[in-house]
Amino acid sequence: MFRPNRRAVLAGGAAVLAAAPSARANPTDFGTWLAELRREAARQGISQRTIDGALTGVAPIARVLELDRRQPESTMTFAQYRDRVINNDRVEQGRQRLAQNRDLLGRVTERYGVPARFIMALWGMETSYGANMGGFKIVDALATLAYDGRRSQFFRSELLAALRILDQGHIAPERMLGSWAGAMGQSQFMPSSFLQYAVDFDGDGRRDIWTSQPDVFASAANYLARNGWVRTGGWGLAVQVPQGFDPAGNTGLDVRRPVSAWQGMGIRAPGGGGLPGGDTEASLVQPDGPRGDSFLAFENFRVIMRWNRSVYFATSVGILSDRIGSAG
Repeated sequence: MFRPNRRAVLAGGAAVLAAAPSARANPTDFGTWLAELRREAARQGISQRTIDGALTGVAPIARVLELDRRQPESTMTFAQYRDRVINNDRVEQGRQRLAQNRDLLGRVTERYGVPARFIMALWGMETSYGANMGGFKIVDALATLAYDGRRSQFFRSELLAALRILDQGHIAPERMLGSWAGAMGQSQFMPSSFLQYAVDFDGDGRRDIWTSQPDVFASAANYLARNGWVRTGGWGLAVQVPQGFDPAGNTGLDVRRPVSAWQGMGIRAPGGGGLPGGDTEASLVQPDGPRGDSFLAFENFRVIMRWNRSVYFATSVGILSDRIGSAG
């Protein structure tokens, strides 16, 4: 969910990915730093047993620092990104997973109001339906980044949140695996997001986003629901703009108009048909600028962007959800 190597800047609906600042060395040796972290964790009420079990033997991971330093500015277009993350295999797998878990997903949707196709799309985008969760030990990776000079306070807070998760007994330290930047499990929650949104949907007393599909699905749905998901709304739709349409002042998520107003400006469904949802507020999004594809984005698009603040990501989740759901 957190993307440390890319910062999405919304400019007229286009995602501009900026390079992160260079890292700064920590003047304190790691052992001294770790001892202070142990004391802070104890002050926050984390048990000594958890502190010892999670932090004994922890040392900076060179590979994590290497990945963190690799900060090239992305020049990938949305069309390239979409074609890379949405393919026939991912769509078919999403349809199969939806069919296999239809009853469970139905219960999740009933409770949280998020349709199954969106849960499947997020699951597919984040970890290829649980197949690629990352193999880094979360505590070790976060300790590396918290000790490092770049965004140390953010990662220190996430490390303490990870220790709290361990202290609550949701997962063992050796099984708390995820990305090099600390995103965990099949839903790729950062530890702070886990504490706020993860759900024990299977009722076993643990919130397990690593191996429990009920918890994975419900946690994703809970995240969207608590961030304002509109139960009766979709994410948006592809549109075509008329020749000569001026994007200035008309594109980007800060510009909201009823769909009927966009239609009055000549915007149509692909092929020239009328647009559904006349009173629904929408924004015109053009991820690749006026020469690329255009979409009307509804409120749920903004909710998906609270999951990952990238127009590319949110649009692709919407498209993938449509394709997964098109099979019924």
